Amino acid sequence: MDLRRTFTVSRWLRSRTGLAGVAFFGVVTFFLVTEHTAHFFGFLPYALLLLCLFLHFFMHGGHGDHGAHTGHEGHAEGQEPPSQGDKS
Repeated sequence: MDLRRTFTVSRWLRSRTGLAGVAFFGVVTFFLVTEHTAHFFGFLPYALLLLCLFLHFFMHGGHGDHGAHTGHEGHAEGQEPPSQGDKS
């Protein structure tokens, strides 16, 4: 028996132990999915609400940085721009 053989996943999966392990995890996964489907669908509306909050937070990139606004070069710091009605 050569102890220096390298371990490979494909060789392990083709062994009797690997096949038994894959079958075991397949059966466990099947029963987890079938027995806990009601819990998953009960949590789904709350997960969608949380997803909306996270998307709003991460997709906007924060509301504090307004450095990308263009067209405001003529305004002095701290002054209000003239309103649209002023034509002077």
